[in-house]
Amino acid sequence: MPLNIKQFYDSNTHSDNDYPGSRRASSTPEEKPCRACSDFKSWSAASNSIFHPLFQDESKKKEVECPLNKSELGNQTWGFLHTMAAYFPDKPSTDDQRDMAQFLRLFSKFYPCPTCARDFTKLIEKEPPRTSSQTELKHWLCWAHNQVNKKLGKPKFDCSKLDERWKYGWKDGSCDV
Repeated sequence: MPLNIKQFYDSNTHSDNDYPGSRRASSTPEEKPCRACSDFKSWSAASNSIFHPLFQDESKKKEVECPLNKSELGNQTWGFLHTMAAYFPDKPSTDDQRDMAQFLRLFSKFYPCPTCARDFTKLIEKEPPRTSSQTELKHWLCWAHNQVNKKLGKPKFDCSKLDERWKYGWKDGSCDV
């Protein structure tokens, strides 16, 4: 029986295909576990990592829940968008291609920072999202992110490292702690 939405989010045992509309195939034994599909403990157990003591009791970790400032919102937004692109289908259907392009247009329209929203909307109008494949979307998004980085005086991201950064983790194992 499929999980309802509350059970899905409360569970640490769901798979990628448990939620409505999922198009992601389950990981095969050769693939690394999906980092975006589970919490750290579940991912670590699936990848045979040893838990670092820091992660033994997450309930002891105190978080201050405050509204995001512009910088935090931007960083988390880019993380979300790059991760979504990393899991976009390799061969998306025509509907997937259209829906992703529409999502990005609507996302830019309703983005909470008015200046950021206006700038990203203009960028999309100038150079529409490329959604014909996962690779095209990842590289278009990296290009767009680098346009924003340039405007903000931040360093350019090396687009050849997209999967390391947003899907599998760095080759040096630093994400496997």
